[in-house]
Amino acid sequence: MSDQEMHPLAALDETVHQRARLGILAILAENQEADFTHIKRSLALTDGNLGRHLEVLAHAGHVTLRKGSDGRRARTWVRITPSGTQALNTEIELLRRLLLIAELRGDSAPR
Repeated sequence: MSDQEMHPLAALDETVHQRARLGILAILAENQEADFTHIKRSLALTDGNLGRHLEVLAHAGHVTLRKGSDGRRARTWVRITPSGTQALNTEIELLRRLLLIAELRGDSAPR
């Protein structure tokens, strides 16, 4: 089967496609960098859950983590990498293709 015959779902990257990880990359694409607390609150995740998703994304090279302080408390900053930006763009393009397929099939469906 050629790439042209493959369904777009076959190319989805599970590292990116998971809801929380897709949300993390989307937030970072808007801001380039965000702190742990902002991401946690924006996506309604627990500390442990967000921490695990960040580990997966960091291991894949999609984000980098930087520990620091704001003077009062320790903070973790997350930054999207070029690889993360590309992975997000690929995911968005695949989702667009899925929508197009659904729209085209919807037009030909019996009414």
